[in-house]
Amino acid sequence: MKTYYKNNSASSVRRPFTRDRGNFSRAPYRGPRRSSKRNTGAGIDVSRFINKAQPAEEVVAYEPKYSFADFEIDSLIKRNIEKKGYKTPTPIQDQSIPAILSGKDIVGIANTGTGKTGAFLIPLLNKVMKSRNERVLIVVPTRELAIQIDEEFRGFSRDSRLNSVILVGGANINPQMRALRYNPNFVIGTPGRLKDLINRKALDLSRFGTLVLDEADRMLDMGFIGDIKFIVSHVKKPRHTLFFSATLSREIEALIGNFLSDPIRVSVKTGDTAKTVNQDVVRVAGKNKVDVLYELLSKPEFDKVLIFGRTKYGVEKLSKILDSKGFRSASIHGNKTQFHRQRALIAFKRNQVKILVATDVAARGLDIPNVSHVINFDVPNCYEDYVHRIGRTGRAGQRGQALTFID
Repeated sequence: MKTYYKNNSASSVRRPFTRDRGNFSRAPYRGPRRSSKRNTGAGIDVSRFINKAQPAEEVVAYEPKYSFADFEIDSLIKRNIEKKGYKTPTPIQDQSIPAILSGKDIVGIANTGTGKTGAFLIPLLNKVMKSRNERVLIVVPTRELAIQIDEEFRGFSRDSRLNSVILVGGANINPQMRALRYNPNFVIGTPGRLKDLINRKALDLSRFGTLVLDEADRMLDMGFIGDIKFIVSHVKKPRHTLFFSATLSREIEALIGNFLSDPIRVSVKTGDTAKTVNQDVVRVAGKNKVDVLYELLSKPEFDKVLIFGRTKYGVEKLSKILDSKGFRSASIHGNKTQFHRQRALIAFKRNQVKILVATDVAARGLDIPNVSHVINFDVPNCYEDYVHRIGRTGRAGQRGQALTFID
């Protein structure tokens, strides 16, 4: 492994590039602007950013109790699972699907990238295929996660004649209102837009007997607790409620107590950070951060890189600078429309761009295959955000690399 992964070696990084300031800035660009009002992650112990990936022989393979063929689900769903190339259930799928098929409320706690979406979509699709009048509401924190779940839904439900709609902010509300008139079987949305549509009388949740709260901890972090309570109050009772989160806290436990009835708990969380991710720091004190980044990105092993910055302004500016230097990059952040954010994600997934620069809007829930490296250009606000950022690499048993720039 290259020496720049060593904790004490970043000082040896040279500056081989001539900076072209262009129209971006008169002063050397050293990173996104920082607000004194925001938590800059200074309280995080730097040693938590350093962790060597566990050797493959030390990772104990999970032995599933079931195969997909064992589940009592419609044969069409089984064929679609096979077409997607899924062989055996992941731990969260293996333990959750039977409980959901039996109609039990469930609390699923698992690391990011463990197959939670399939864990609830597969049994719920079967439920709706058995009773076509059934309606399912899936509440998620971000537009990107809603779109990703809908993509998974379309794969699992092919040829079933079941339909879905995505209800998210940042998109024209009128087409979403029209789509609701067709009574879709699955509604996938973010809290703010769902609340808006309820208030407009365009979304009637009294017919929805199944509720999924995905990435519940993230929705709590983002301040959606009031909207979630409002939405849940409109879903009919009794209902079938599925609750998924990467973490548990006192607030999360309170939600579980309020929203679920005698739930089965499934926890397959294996630790704070993925065992398949090699984590280290790059010390940039006294250096130009962009120059350090240039040298890293020029190395051949940096094949598909996700870079995290703190601010929308900084992310957009960094992406443009990288693009001007010949690195194929795109950016996603809160100031971009849904269309442009989705276009950037698709380009990154399809390897049309090598680098995606993002704020934390991309840190949770997104399944982006084969990310070789995550670079924290800015230290995350808290350790939990760090965990979710680096969870974008080292997925599906692959090895990943995570580097954090520190002063």
